Amino acid sequence: MIEGMRKEHREKSIYILLTDTGTLFTTMIKRFTAAPYNHASLVFGADLSEVYSFGRKKPTNPFAGGFVEEDVYTGTFRHFPNTGCALLRLRVTQRQYEEARRVVGAFKRQRERYSYNLIGLFGVLMGREMGADDAYFCSEFVAEALREAGVRLWERPSALVTPEHFRGHAELETVYEGRLYDYPLLDRARLGYGGEAPESAMEWAVS
Repeated sequence: MIEGMRKEHREKSIYILLTDTGTLFTTMIKRFTAAPYNHASLVFGADLSEVYSFGRKKPTNPFAGGFVEEDVYTGTFRHFPNTGCALLRLRVTQRQYEEARRVVGAFKRQRERYSYNLIGLFGVLMGREMGADDAYFCSEFVAEALREAGVRLWERPSALVTPEHFRGHAELETVYEGRLYDYPLLDRARLGYGGEAPESAMEWAVS
């Protein structure tokens, strides 16, 4: 439950992007989770112009990870064009939105101090919080950033939150599900396709 909020006061939207690149590493994770998506990112803007998470710092090396700004046009996703995704929208207050941006800004300024919480993935399987204070895996980061912004979706610790927990939450609305590069609000010219987003897609993006 989101504490202290009434629906009529939710003025802004924050998005959570769930993805599956289909790599060997993510396929191994899916064997344990049995969930369709294994990566979560925090997004400001329905056009996916600002996407943040913990993951690969280099597209070709899945083991060198940390805080990353994910560019859907030139980053890791470009190496995996058949990536599947679900985009979830969370309605928040203006204050919570600003706080979420402040929290992410702090991660950006101190990005070198953070590392990827690989051992924390094993902790999830065992139902135990594991890892250093400055280490996060993707969904742990998203959950913690929202918690610090005053958005409490669960009582569970952030270190035990998985992408599937977001997908199944009643406060999150699925606004798109399918192939990432078929998402209608992406810049078709930058993708090399051409054409414009359908009007219906623009309607939900600004609502």
